[in-house]
Amino acid sequence: MHVHDILAAAPLERGGTTPLFRQLYAHLKEAILDGRIEASVRLPATRALCTLLDVSRQTVQAAYEQLMAEGYLEGAVGKGTFVSASLPVARAEQDAAPVAQAMRPLSPRGEAMASGMARVRHHDGPLRAFRVSMPGLDLFPFDTWRKLEARHWRHSTARLGYGDSGAGLPALRKLLCAYLKASRGVRCTPDQVVITAGSQQALYLLAHLLLAPGDAAWIESPGYQGAVAPFVAAGARVCPVPVDAEGMDVAHAASRFPDARLAFATPSHQLPLGVTMSLRRRLELLRWAERQRAWIVEDDYDSEYRYTGPPLASLQSLDRSGCVVYVGTLSKVMFPGLRLGYVVAPLALAGPLARARALVDRQGPFVAQAALADFIAQGHFARHVRRTREAYGERREALLDALQARLAGRLRCGPSDAGLDLCVHFDGDDDEDAVARRARDAGIDLRTLGYYANPDAGAACRVDPGLVLGFSAFRPDEIRAGVRTLEQVLVG
Repeated sequence: MHVHDILAAAPLERGGTTPLFRQLYAHLKEAILDGRIEASVRLPATRALCTLLDVSRQTVQAAYEQLMAEGYLEGAVGKGTFVSASLPVARAEQDAAPVAQAMRPLSPRGEAMASGMARVRHHDGPLRAFRVSMPGLDLFPFDTWRKLEARHWRHSTARLGYGDSGAGLPALRKLLCAYLKASRGVRCTPDQVVITAGSQQALYLLAHLLLAPGDAAWIESPGYQGAVAPFVAAGARVCPVPVDAEGMDVAHAASRFPDARLAFATPSHQLPLGVTMSLRRRLELLRWAERQRAWIVEDDYDSEYRYTGPPLASLQSLDRSGCVVYVGTLSKVMFPGLRLGYVVAPLALAGPLARARALVDRQGPFVAQAALADFIAQGHFARHVRRTREAYGERREALLDALQARLAGRLRCGPSDAGLDLCVHFDGDDDEDAVARRARDAGIDLRTLGYYANPDAGAACRVDPGLVLGFSAFRPDEIRAGVRTLEQVLVG
């Protein structure tokens, strides 16, 4: 096809949102790249082309100038405008159907990263009972938070440039250190605290720092599937470990996977079963890690919420050999969109962890960290924890009472003394997946226990079928209405 015909066929959309010169520029660029207009070909003069296309000369000049600036065209006054002679020759595919571009293969590490979260279900759609692991956003003092953030946007412009550390804002690390000592018995200094973009980033960094490809890692099953993904992406050999009434079965793991280099555990409140690791198991796990020179990653994701007594001391508080890495998140006690978490690491690990965090994310968001530091220092954080603990306790009681009143004999409740969710098992032969589908159609949101199971786990990790019901994000009346709907789903 002659260059005159190619240009005459330019699909210019008059009156559209894209300027005409940008449309002409794109048409010419595509024709040059796919070889329909070859290198060194002379283009029509601007006056001729504006007449051909019925556009202003300014439109043609702007398109030509942009293409010259990017190296597609060259020329001089009095000589004309040419396609650059230095461009590689492209083979024109005239009158041929577009050929789909084949995806270049990812590396094995890339495949693991891209597929690691495939089994993780993300919250979508409007909030409805009984969405799991969701804090009550109706209880958060957003007006106070907005004022704290606004103050830093107004008065902290000098600190909005690049920082010099991946560890996070020093003031926030100091305040978190004091809070964790008082509430969880965590033994640390501010230098051991590294601020991360939520616990997910913390687990990703730790998996890559602490494990070589092929190293074995103990992971609870059933357990939080988002925690499995970072270890898979790091090339670790994931070893599913059963959970019983005392928490992770350390003896089973030690006998089955004796060469493990790391154990990921949730001692204070296990998701999804809700159990708390016994002191006997905690000491057994610590002795194993000390003996094997292995790491323990303690995920303490919602430890603020215990309804039958004060929060339990962390596993880290019992560590005497420097093997426990403590991971926490603000998503459950504040709001998930904040995307702030933290790691308390042994001092020798804290420096490498901060540098690794800087590698993937340079530094955390200053304003969010500074606002959180103020939120803690001014007492808002402690008041919010007290308020939500009381409200969640009432919501938990509403759920337990409604289940007892309407579904006793159909559902059996698991431990309910902590957390944001309640695990329930079927007393009959209900199919958990079918129940979840019917519930979704009826307008409530359920998670099955099977969702939390590692697909490669053996018979030792099997648990009775059941559901996980979130209660913290819903008022008592919403919870009672949700249980009525669940009764209709189960009983008919």
